Amino acid sequence: MPYFVYIASSQSNTALYTGVTNDLKKRIAQHKLKLVDGFTKRYNVNKLVYYEMYEDGETAIVREKKIKGGSRQKKIDLIRRMNHKWEDLTPNL
Repeated sequence: MPYFVYIASSQSNTALYTGVTNDLKKRIAQHKLKLVDGFTKRYNVNKLVYYEMYEDGETAIVREKKIKGGSRQKKIDLIRRMNHKWEDLTPNL
């Protein structure tokens, strides 16, 4: 079962959230429906702008922590390399 590290943003791209999941489609749907309490609900973070896939959860968690520990600029650079227009990638899943 694959695991995903992802970055979601608010519609205005001002708030960024980095997470890890083994069901990316379901997790983004939860963010869009505001079923997840906390940061993503409070700041309306529900647009999938970046993701990576991993074969095991441990590797994905290590990567998530590395991304979370990086600067905002490093997150923006990652997003721009994959998705320079900051489009919602959810329809591509």
